[in-house]
Amino acid sequence: MADQFLRGRSALVTGGSRGIGAAICRALAEAGASVAINYRNRADEAERLAAELSDKGVPAAALQADVSVAAAVADLVAAVDAKLGPADILINNAGIAITRAVEELTEADFDTTIAVNLKSAFLCTQAVLPGMRARQWGRIVNISSGAARGAGAIGLHYNASKAGMEGLTRGYAARLVKDGITVNAVAPSLIATDMMKEQQALVSRIPLGRFGLPEEVAKAVMLLLDNPYMTGQTIAMSGGMAFN
Repeated sequence: MADQFLRGRSALVTGGSRGIGAAICRALAEAGASVAINYRNRADEAERLAAELSDKGVPAAALQADVSVAAAVADLVAAVDAKLGPADILINNAGIAITRAVEELTEADFDTTIAVNLKSAFLCTQAVLPGMRARQWGRIVNISSGAARGAGAIGLHYNASKAGMEGLTRGYAARLVKDGITVNAVAPSLIATDMMKEQQALVSRIPLGRFGLPEEVAKAVMLLLDNPYMTGQTIAMSGGMAFN
């Protein structure tokens, strides 16, 4: 059995029903945490994952919410509290990737991307902070992207949302370090998720010669959760495409 260093802790993973989010949920469960799996539209996948974790003896709940909406986030955090206990761990993973060229990008595309990828991290963090501060313990990990620092393949709106997330990470980290709360980010590039199914040609860009795995991203998240001295940092994962 894995080291259960999170036993007795409760975690909320936004966008947790599949891909990187689901891998993080499984890793949290292995480490002993209760897991709230947030989803917006994919109820079946979220419920199946919650059942999978519950069958292993892990308290888990699938909770619907659009985390770009403040009222929905307030209800979500209250539901986590009621079902699993106050959230000690927040993984801001919810995101969208609307691929657009510069000349095709609309104001609606930009606003939606910022709301889902960046504003949601702000709303969820604000909602869990009072409890974390009261307990003098918290772990927040934001799932960024290599696009925060590189050109990326999705569009400048996506770049902006992820660069903003890393700025948010540093800003919160500086202000919460004395409250026993760490705030960090993981920035993966080209991970084998549904988003990459039609993008096999991109493997040629990766020196390692393959896409990263969601489970490898989850390992980086767990490293951050287990290290109280590490805050305000971004772990980049690119298979050798770029170096910090």
